[in-house]
Amino acid sequence: MLLTKWSRSFDREHPLPEYPRPQFVRDSYLSLNGTWKYVIKNNSGRPMRYLADITVPFSPETEISGVCRALKPTEYLFYLKTFILPDGFNKGRVFVNFGAVDQLATVFLNGKVVGEHKGGYTPFKFELTDYLIEGENRLEVKVQDFTDTRSYSRGKQKTKRGGIWYTAQSGIWQSVWLESTPVEYLESVKITPDYDNEQVSFEYFGTDDVEVMIYDGDNLIADTTDKTVKIPDFKSWSPESPFLYNVVFKACGESIKSYFGMRKFSVGVDESGIKRLFLNNKPYFHNGLLDQGYYSDGYLTPPTNQAMENDVLFAKKAGFNMLRKHIKIEPLLWYHYCEVNGILVWQDMVNGGGEYGLEVSVIPFVNIKLDDTNYRNFHRVEKEGRDLYYQELNETINHLYNCPCIAMWVPFNEGWGQFDSAKAYEMVKKLDSTRVVDTTSGWHDMGASDVISKHIYFTPIKVKAGDRPYVLSEFGGFSMKIPNHTFNDKMFGYKIYKSKVSLTNAYEKLYNNVIIPQIKKGLSATVYTQVTDVEDELNGLMTYDREIVKIDIEKLKKINERVKL
Repeated sequence: MLLTKWSRSFDREHPLPEYPRPQFVRDSYLSLNGTWKYVIKNNSGRPMRYLADITVPFSPETEISGVCRALKPTEYLFYLKTFILPDGFNKGRVFVNFGAVDQLATVFLNGKVVGEHKGGYTPFKFELTDYLIEGENRLEVKVQDFTDTRSYSRGKQKTKRGGIWYTAQSGIWQSVWLESTPVEYLESVKITPDYDNEQVSFEYFGTDDVEVMIYDGDNLIADTTDKTVKIPDFKSWSPESPFLYNVVFKACGESIKSYFGMRKFSVGVDESGIKRLFLNNKPYFHNGLLDQGYYSDGYLTPPTNQAMENDVLFAKKAGFNMLRKHIKIEPLLWYHYCEVNGILVWQDMVNGGGEYGLEVSVIPFVNIKLDDTNYRNFHRVEKEGRDLYYQELNETINHLYNCPCIAMWVPFNEGWGQFDSAKAYEMVKKLDSTRVVDTTSGWHDMGASDVISKHIYFTPIKVKAGDRPYVLSEFGGFSMKIPNHTFNDKMFGYKIYKSKVSLTNAYEKLYNNVIIPQIKKGLSATVYTQVTDVEDELNGLMTYDREIVKIDIEKLKKINERVKL
């Protein structure tokens, strides 16, 4: 097992203890991360006994969980956690929050079903109030994970891993915690900065009786019950100056902390008449990395939150201003690290559908564009899977809407489970009109998108400005194997190099001779593959365990100083 430095010394009894929701912080918080009991069964009946331990929130497939056992699609994984509520914890209602459970979850408290959730990447919560008892309570979770044997969303997980597809994992893989609220309470807030009108709007859910207090550092600049608040001469948020306003919402006897950034994402025309991505009403080049958020010891789950922060800080120190979060939804703390450090985010939706075939591996390279309203073309014939995609699209955008860092939504990638992309584009715009949308990243562009999006690894990169900003949403993928820092002995990469010198020279040549000269021709954004190695893929700027940086960080920074408009 390839461990990271963080998992060698982390607290197994109290993993990932930090408050997991930095944009909506309640005083009420009881982490349930740590040791749970588990059992894997061949049937769905609740078990009579739990004999073995698992460290939550790490999937049983990972070594860091203490299990190292893959859950089969025909099996059921059961968890058990007992807890006693501290005196005074219950303010009227008690909820359990799950950051993510892969894929189907049923939650029980004291033998009673309190709720079910379908979808392995989005958060959910259930009220426990009516099921609580005095003393010790028994929280159980039943999980089934079909991975790629059904059309449900599974990202890059595959039952038979290899190449660009990774080890399947299951179960609880993000934090679990309890919170309590008054009987009437503020459920959530939708925060919308209006850059052009120097104001910010708040939409409340659960109650409208809310006092909002806005702070510039320690200075109170607004204290009002108005839902739209003017901020004259506001401070903008950008990668160069990631200023955040702090907010306190007072409602129903509670004070809840949050924050927002004043920024605007749009598309416009530069002085040369070229369509560009705009930030705060000015043309702005997005210079980024593909970031898949996999860890050699925790897979989708970071061993510590410092491990997540490390990846963001690496990108920032190397001079990048954007990360494309690829086929994964991260814990909210990851987006927070991007916001406080000044990193833009392109957020992918998680893909599903049937088994992928020629529509993603051959057809795009012979200049054939398939109709994605014919569900057979992209193996999307199961209506249940399509409906779940829309549910998760809605959940994802609502979940991440308040993140100042998110500049772009990416509904589909390379045709993986693609269908009705024009409809998806309209749905995204209806849910969120404040961001740019790359509807079909890579190929199979149906025309309903804010950008021209290309993935180019094997053929010459030749930018041609068009009626939309041209974004090179994947390229590079230069690989180098570092002995003793790999997942296994296999090696996947688009171009392979034997030494740090040859890799650095190739990278520098690519940017100096190809990327930078084409910015003036219309190139508006780049996404180099990728932040770290992932399993067989050895094309990361860092090794999978984050121990070695393959290209000197000062060299990267010097190159990136020239990757701009």
